[in-house]
Amino acid sequence: MNVVLLGAPGAGKGTQAAQIGGALGVVHVASGDLFRAALKDKTELGLMAKSYMEKGELVPDEVTINMVLERIRRDDCAAGVLFDGFPRTLSQAQALDEKLAAEGRQIDKTVYIEVPEEELVKRLSGRWICRECQVPYHEISSPPKVAGKCDVCGGELYQRADDKEETVRERLKVFLSETMPIVDYYERQGKLGRVDGNRQIDEVGVQIAGVLGVATA
Repeated sequence: MNVVLLGAPGAGKGTQAAQIGGALGVVHVASGDLFRAALKDKTELGLMAKSYMEKGELVPDEVTINMVLERIRRDDCAAGVLFDGFPRTLSQAQALDEKLAAEGRQIDKTVYIEVPEEELVKRLSGRWICRECQVPYHEISSPPKVAGKCDVCGGELYQRADDKEETVRERLKVFLSETMPIVDYYERQGKLGRVDGNRQIDEVGVQIAGVLGVATA
């Protein structure tokens, strides 16, 4: 099964994808993880993506598509993929359909996690990350025991440029203008299921499992 998980930044896609991917028995492919790995390794695609990500803008389609396609062509993706953070534009969704069709595959289901805008701003603008081990924290929902210090390794916590409030609001503005058409695209295909993301994590997971017809642990 090939599944697309849609939702604005901060909707909880990554958290849910980790659980649902295991339940489906497919590989979780997160475009954000691919970008960060490329940035860390200073690949050509990573350097191209860097300036866009830091400003809260979408990375150009060509860069994103090449990065994702390179990943899903690996053998471990043969049984299926759970796409998280991709596609983000209508052109990406159409390109993905074309590439999958050429290989006799298709997107089977799409899940859209809906969360109110102000809740998204609160979630994202309070996020901090450890410089050393990358463990995430949140000022409200999961603060560190000591302010500015990682509970796990003691490393310094910092706020990414794209997690500051002014950038968060720009990211959400971009999402609404560029990504929402994908919701309509998959809905017209009869493949879209909507879930309420403004609930407890477990409750959201149950909703997603219902849409996909799978059992969760």
